[in-house]
Amino acid sequence: MSGLRIVGLIIGILGFICTFLVYRGPKWKRLNFIFFSLINFSLIAITINPNVVNFLRDLLSLQKYQYGRIIALLIASNIILMFFSLSTASKVENFRLQFDQLVRKLGIGAFDITADKIKPIMIVIPAYNEAANLRYLLPRIPAEINGVNVGVLVIDDGSIDQTRQIVLEHGHTIVSNMINRGGGAALRLGYDILRDSGGDICVTMDADGQHQPEDIAALVSPIIRDEFDVVIGSRILGAREKDNPIRIAGVHLFGAIISSLLGKRITDPSSGFRAFKMDRIKSIDLYEDQYHTSELIIEAVKKGLRVKEEPITILKRQFGKSKKGRDLIYGFHFARIIIKTWWR
Repeated sequence: MSGLRIVGLIIGILGFICTFLVYRGPKWKRLNFIFFSLINFSLIAITINPNVVNFLRDLLSLQKYQYGRIIALLIASNIILMFFSLSTASKVENFRLQFDQLVRKLGIGAFDITADKIKPIMIVIPAYNEAANLRYLLPRIPAEINGVNVGVLVIDDGSIDQTRQIVLEHGHTIVSNMINRGGGAALRLGYDILRDSGGDICVTMDADGQHQPEDIAALVSPIIRDEFDVVIGSRILGAREKDNPIRIAGVHLFGAIISSLLGKRITDPSSGFRAFKMDRIKSIDLYEDQYHTSELIIEAVKKGLRVKEEPITILKRQFGKSKKGRDLIYGFHFARIIIKTWWR
């Protein structure tokens, strides 16, 4: 027996012993025990008698190749690792969703729902270290639209600057996440609060000063008239200050992709400036912590909600740097979320 086979035999024996020791007691999981035991037994069998792999080699028609058995083993092991990776990813996703629910419940528990803080129209703003921009933005938000009272709820997403102090100084409501989780996660907490406290119309906007409070009326008016359930602000239909040409090209590209996937024209799928009726989005499933703007649009259209775009004006960020990351990386993840949400 060659040295390599001896090493393989030792690894297989040690692997089986470790599997038994790990899963024999409170950590017992039948599927995991069977999975790892089969791998170790297979390794032991192959090192003792390599001919046991011949059937796999012949099945893959690799008998003509000098290293056919090794190639067959590599193919089989990669398939096994792929399924194991998918299983692990599924478990991690379940843990993520449980963690998300925990953080949201803690956030709701810290909010005094009995207080007179929720108005018929609520502006929900996720903010992460945006004190300078909020100081400029908050005073411009209207107190009422078409005779309907407007309130502001800022979700502080783990900020370490003066975001909380600025919001309180302007007399608005703020709920803080203990850690930074992303705009999508922060908004889900805001939606939970509005649902539990009877909010009617929700408007989401960024805290970076790019979205203009003067455009809020255009977004909520069609909803007040009960003409639409979801209204998206579109910089493509409206106006924008000179911006990164790569990002604008990405907006057009992803707009075309989403429009073709949904059979409905969407010009600005990356817009976080939108309004909707809270009781109309109960059927919508939202999971994404980041790159989330297209998720609500895709879900709303596929669930049969009445969706419309309205022209808005977007300015450059007033203070600080964008937290979206590099253009190509952002585009890759944005495309991934589009496909993931549409397929879901």
